[in-house]
Amino acid sequence: MTSLSASLVRGAVTSPFKHPGRPGATLPTGRLTLPAAPAAPGPLAAYRRICGFPTPESGPLPLPYPHVLAFPLAMRLMTGRDFPLPVVGLVHTWIEISSHRPVQPGEALELTVYADELTPHRRGTEVTMVTEARVGGELVWESRSGYLSRHATKGEAAAARVGEEAPELPAIAEWRLPGDLGRRYGAVSGDRNPIHLHPLTARLFGFPRAIAHGMWTVARCLAEADKRAGELRTVRAEFRAPVLLPATVTYAADPAGNAFALRSASGRVHLTGTVTRAL
Repeated sequence: MTSLSASLVRGAVTSPFKHPGRPGATLPTGRLTLPAAPAAPGPLAAYRRICGFPTPESGPLPLPYPHVLAFPLAMRLMTGRDFPLPVVGLVHTWIEISSHRPVQPGEALELTVYADELTPHRRGTEVTMVTEARVGGELVWESRSGYLSRHATKGEAAAARVGEEAPELPAIAEWRLPGDLGRRYGAVSGDRNPIHLHPLTARLFGFPRAIAHGMWTVARCLAEADKRAGELRTVRAEFRAPVLLPATVTYAADPAGNAFALRSASGRVHLTGTVTRAL
């Protein structure tokens, strides 16, 4: 958490000096690695509780949890001087996670993060960040995430990653999200970005109220999807619109539980995704 907080401060200082969309921009080639260690039981239990996962004494890690553990590494890389995009205003647009086998809490995970590619987007430039988790040298889990830096673009050069329209899935559950959800999840994850903490700090960045963490929304949906038969192995989620707190949202899913969405009472879609399960 200390390193993540330091990265947030460093990002606020360095962002004004970075110019997204600069021709010839390149990504840093280095990788950051966190030495192998098992998940700490206390923080893991707190994460399970706030995201709605079961809290047994044993059982595999929740599918998104290695991403949370490695996020301070990603922030350290994205706030470095050689990273071309300003971290302030960077928007998490999508995430793909693949678990190659169940990862047990007692296994020592070695986490590695690196920047993979810069791609033009109709609203700016998108960077893909990769996280890998290994146990004894074996790749057991990996994720890819897209982060968008918004800036003016030339129409002919702005290739967009455009998803299909969200299907109208049947409602499964309704969740009432409290106004302090961002502070509570921030205490668990270490991600204390001001846009998630208080209405006042969120307004400084253009939001009328604090917004829920995108990784909380996808984790909460996966906790619900995990109730179906078949162990979750992969997920692809698209973050479509922020959830302003407090809020009441509806989790919807297809009958098989493989496609899901999170929407508001007005019908606004906040998140869509698909999962695959072990046979």
